[in-house]
Amino acid sequence: MPRIVRFANAEIAMFFADHNPPHFHVLGRDGAAQVAIESLDVIAISGRVDLREALAWAADNKPLLWERWTTLGGGH
Repeated sequence: MPRIVRFANAEIAMFFADHNPPHFHVLGRDGAAQVAIESLDVIAISGRVDLREALAWAADNKPLLWERWTTLGGGH
């Protein structure tokens, strides 16, 4: 699972050959979430995870997230 970026309380990561829709994972100390790249909507969440910093970063870095999704073979 490649880490894309790390924050104080969470990190953004993607899994190899993950499933559609295109998304990334926000992994926190007490939970995790899956977030759609295109809309930044939360697809799934478990536990408690602070998404604010990760969503702000993702909004500014969508091209990078799309590139990583394609490189890692997402949705195949």
